[in-house]
Amino acid sequence: MAQVVVDGLLTNYTSSGKGDVVLLLHGWGDTSRTFASLAEILSGNHQVIALDLPGFGNTEASKEAWGLDDYASFVAHFLQKIAANPTVVVGHSNGGAIAIRAVATHKLQPKKLVLLAASGIRGEYKGRNIALRLVAKTGKLLASPLPKRVKKRLQHKLYTTVGSDMLVAEHLQETFKKVVTDDVRADAEHITIPTVLIYGDEDEATPVRYAEEFNARLKNATLHVIPGAAHFVHHEAKDKVNSLVKEFIDV
Repeated sequence: MAQVVVDGLLTNYTSSGKGDVVLLLHGWGDTSRTFASLAEILSGNHQVIALDLPGFGNTEASKEAWGLDDYASFVAHFLQKIAANPTVVVGHSNGGAIAIRAVATHKLQPKKLVLLAASGIRGEYKGRNIALRLVAKTGKLLASPLPKRVKKRLQHKLYTTVGSDMLVAEHLQETFKKVVTDDVRADAEHITIPTVLIYGDEDEATPVRYAEEFNARLKNATLHVIPGAAHFVHHEAKDKVNSLVKEFIDV
């Protein structure tokens, strides 16, 4: 583990291996530890860098509400700070949405992109205001003294309705509202580098139809759908995902 100050935020990250840099971006409510297995596999031939994004793990949260553009800029500043230039970017869930925005806006300029159950398709609700009201209402309820089973049901409703990552970080509710209403489908159309998409066929948070839409919009993409896997496809089908990612990167 290492730490560095980026944009005034103490930032936690890991770096292992040598060679071309592979950057790993985790999803909402997760940490860099989610990629432990993948990092171990890739570090044999590459330098693998995984950071805790602001507000998660051991990285400080911004005092302001952030959207995808803010996270993308932060990742670019982090890489500048540690003098790393990734050849490959891997993003899971919201980390995938950040990666899409960062690559489309040239904040990151990798040669390859890996999207694991990437989120960023936000249109499956009737308008921005309805989504925001749902997020705000559910967030307040989750903070109330309701039975755990009721809170879990509310989380699931929010998860599947908004089409993004669960509201699992109560200190980032305003950031969450910005993130879950920021659609990256148009961004995907500007990406021409080789991209592999890996989704589970039992994923209710970022279902296969999201993967198919991204696949249609990206100019140079290959889609793999893993039977029996859900949203954490890199855990539930660890060996298969590790193999697909390693093969894609090493070609």
